[in-house]
Amino acid sequence: MFRAWELSPGAYNTLPIRGPTTIRTVFMVADDNLAISIRQRAKCKSMYVIAIKSIYIADAKVFSIPFMHDGELAPRHPTGNNLGNEQPMSAEAMPAAEPRPFVRNRTDGHVIECNGETAIIYAQTGPSINASDDYWTVGQLISIQVDNARIVGLIFKVDLPETRWVSGADQDVHVHVELVGQVNVGTNNQLTFASGVATYPHMGAIAHRIRATDLATIYTASLKNAVSIGHLSQNSSIPALISIESLITRHFAVLGSTGVGKSSAVSLLLRKIISQRPDLRVLILDPHNEFASAFPKHAISIDYNTFDLPYWLFRLEEFAEAVFRGRPVIAGEVDALRDLIPIAKDQFANSEQSISPSLLRKDRDYSSMTADTPAPYRIADLIKLIDDRIGQLEGKADRPVMKALKQRLQALVADPRYRFMFTAPTTMDTMRQIIGHIFRVPANDKPICVFQLAGLPSEVVNSVASVLCRMAFDLAVSSDGRLQTLVVCEEAHRYIPANPNAGFWPTRQAIARIAKEGRKYGVYLGVITQRPGELDSTILSQCSTVFAMRLGNERDQEIIRGAITGASQSTVGFLSSIANREAIAFGEAVPTPMRMVFETIPPEDLPAAHMTKNQELAKLGDQHLSLDVILMRMRQLNAAEGMTKDDPGMAFETPNTPPSPPKLQTPPDRIQWRSTEPKPQRPEPTQTTVEGFRANDLIRTFRNDKT
Repeated sequence: MFRAWELSPGAYNTLPIRGPTTIRTVFMVADDNLAISIRQRAKCKSMYVIAIKSIYIADAKVFSIPFMHDGELAPRHPTGNNLGNEQPMSAEAMPAAEPRPFVRNRTDGHVIECNGETAIIYAQTGPSINASDDYWTVGQLISIQVDNARIVGLIFKVDLPETRWVSGADQDVHVHVELVGQVNVGTNNQLTFASGVATYPHMGAIAHRIRATDLATIYTASLKNAVSIGHLSQNSSIPALISIESLITRHFAVLGSTGVGKSSAVSLLLRKIISQRPDLRVLILDPHNEFASAFPKHAISIDYNTFDLPYWLFRLEEFAEAVFRGRPVIAGEVDALRDLIPIAKDQFANSEQSISPSLLRKDRDYSSMTADTPAPYRIADLIKLIDDRIGQLEGKADRPVMKALKQRLQALVADPRYRFMFTAPTTMDTMRQIIGHIFRVPANDKPICVFQLAGLPSEVVNSVASVLCRMAFDLAVSSDGRLQTLVVCEEAHRYIPANPNAGFWPTRQAIARIAKEGRKYGVYLGVITQRPGELDSTILSQCSTVFAMRLGNERDQEIIRGAITGASQSTVGFLSSIANREAIAFGEAVPTPMRMVFETIPPEDLPAAHMTKNQELAKLGDQHLSLDVILMRMRQLNAAEGMTKDDPGMAFETPNTPPSPPKLQTPPDRIQWRSTEPKPQRPEPTQTTVEGFRANDLIRTFRNDKT
């Protein structure tokens, strides 16, 4: 007929009682009339009777509590001394039309089983199915009282022991929780959170809904220089904080299916990163050309039309990948390139020195060049060396190999899709300008470089990614850590697939080197993918912070569970059902696994905002659609502007011949593929200081490391 709760000292102290009291038990009954009847007959000093619909005890808050002392009802005071200074109101005084809160004591359950990792709590739901719906739901945090600490548990399963529901009655439930840490109460009631459990709960330990102060302590107290990226899913009033320094210096990953807000989350994270670390450079490998619109004030974009990456910056394996168009290489042809490219580089160096000795730069050392040394040479010189090698061959066995190599080089130069490798009509040493532009030295308030890879031949994308990742690492090493770069790989499973025989080995090697060794030198990695099951698990395991958004594929969930240390089976189990913009964050940047919702980004700052705007206009009946413009753009992707049909291999430059110093002949004007770009100028021989270190010293160290 009625129900009793044992009151803790903190609970009964909140009751509006005058003077000392011996009240220890609260009797909750079904209706007001029964409560009045019991009050009139009861003469017990240690009991308190109230209608079940007239009291709500939770989170140390007590509302509308009349009480009985020495068997009599005490008069109501104008201001009660309960929380909030609310005037106590009896059940019979409450308006009939006003909804009355459900009675709930914070002691909601008791531990009945514990195995060291998880615990089972026995609890009752109460007679109302609408009362405190979020008390025992999957994904919520609860606390278990143990001595002077409160163990924090994450609910991953709730079931009924009798597997049936009786409407209108108390329901026994078993709540399965994972033990994730504990909140310790120190001196002066100072709260601290620690991962792991020092003292495990005993049988009968009290479990209840977690306090708001404990929740804030878990996710905020242990972080230094933290920034908010959203709010907790369990409590929207508590911000979701992360440590930016731990996020970038220990690498991170953002995983999620298409359409869950993955790109928006990445753009939000990058905005927070550059606001906290303005000295950091960010290089984004963007295969869908969508991130440039997300950072209009903080980024420069390099697309197919403004792309300069000279062939002589490629290592031999990377250059061979482009020469053979992604197909298996011919060992004899690669060996020939390994022998002849250093000779071509030496010829270029001697030619430049003979033309103008004053331009012999201190940042070059050609004494021990290899095919991998990032020093310029002429394709025409390389082809002439191949012709000379063909003429010197006495046997006929090697001639077809050399002729095939010559044809491949000529076809590569003639292919308009590879024009970014052969931009200048004459070869010049533009390494300083290229590195300064891509890696933002100086940054000029735009520390982000978005490399738009859409439009590039698929067989060369891997080579380009390899060059950029390798250069980021080498520059960090050569600058002694002063040039720090965050490399963000969108669609990372393209470059580092799980199959060791798939993908391009130099790209895999360059990214793996950043993941394993980059932190020592100041180059960091951000991995973005919608297919973690197809991503190399060793790379993912190097990412110490992971934002896992909705993933429905069981294989993807298993990869995450196996790759992330400390990831629990219960937490990963939520991945198939969380909402858009929601994520479960693991790792170094957060004190404990955190289910959170990312901040909302203004529509104009979303990735691919221009495409979204065009799509919306099309839905509204926008008729600004020109097929001629579309076809012109399609043709431009495959148009060989400025090419001669007679000998495509010689369309850029003439073979190197002995010069006649000191007179320098000015080459005739040639048609440029990119008329909007000025011709590259020879850098001045004087050296300048840029952001704390000399760029020329950096280039010299970079080249010496490669010889």
